[in-house]
This record gives sequence, C-alpha cells and structure tokens, in this order.
Amino acid sequence: MIARIWTGTVRNADADEYADYIRDTGLREYGETPGNRGAWMLRRDHGALTEFITLSLWDSEEAIRGFAGDDIEVAVYFPEDERFLVDRGGIRHYVVTAEIPPFGGPVAA
Repeated sequence: MIARIWTGTVRNADADEYADYIRDTGLREYGETPGNRGAWMLRRDHGALTEFITLSLWDSEEAIRGFAGDDIEVAVYFPEDERFLVDRGGIRHYVVTAEIPPFGGPVAA
C-alpha cells in the first residue's frame, strides 16, 4: 500500500471555503478512482495562514496513476486552486510498512 501526501497553504479567511472545495474536487476524485483505500483532509491554522494536508492510501503506484496521470510526483490541481493557494506545497509518497487497525481489530504487518 502507498500513502500519497499533498500539502498546500491558503489564507485563513479562505480556509473554510477551500476545505469545501478540496472535498468536492480532490477527495471526491480520490474516492472515484479504483485502487483508492481512503483519504483524509487535515488542516492547521498557523498565524494568518491555514495549511492543508491530504493523505490518501492506494493499492499501488499504478492505482495512483489512475488519479494523477503518468507522473505521480506531480500534484493534481483543480481550476480554482490558483485562486486559493498561497503555497502549493507538494507531493510525497511513502510505502506503508505497518498498520494499526481501529480499536479491537487485528494488527497487520
């Protein structure tokens, strides 16, 4: 399993609207892509800015290509991102080497 992590930063005044936008664009498309195992959006206010992180889990790099295209190291942006983002952050991928399930489930290796 591969974790794909994207970061980006917006002005605090735009944070709520941008969160809705991410949910309606990127997260929706993650969920519609075969091989996606789930996605989470994180946010943190820091001074006058709000940092966003999306964490998505994928079966394989090939599954990520179904969302991102051939170059999975390039972030996917949507039309209104330019209006919101003051820092585009970037993309990182990690191989998931261990998992702790929700309370009460078996631990997978």
